[in-house]
Amino acid sequence: MSFQAYLDAVEDKTGLTPRQLVEIAESKGFTDPAVKAGTILEWLKTDYGLGRGHGMALVHVIKNGPRIDSKHVGSGGTHSDETDTLWLDGKASKPSAS
Repeated sequence: MSFQAYLDAVEDKTGLTPRQLVEIAESKGFTDPAVKAGTILEWLKTDYGLGRGHGMALVHVIKNGPRIDSKHVGSGGTHSDETDTLWLDGKASKPSAS
């Protein structure tokens, strides 16, 4: 499953866009470099019922922003994505591929 597919599934599960979840994480202080992934994962599990895979996709975005390593772009691997920038504003607003 691509990083983007994880984020799209998070939106389906929570009803919130990835950007909204990042904003909530920021308000809770989770973007502080001292905050460990486990703390964020526990919050996502408790408040939104997210498992580790979906949670780790969000942890990446919360800690590193929407860019992913270019090695994942078009790689055909497990986490292959179309672009190195993840879409955070919701599936309905995602530009269509042409």
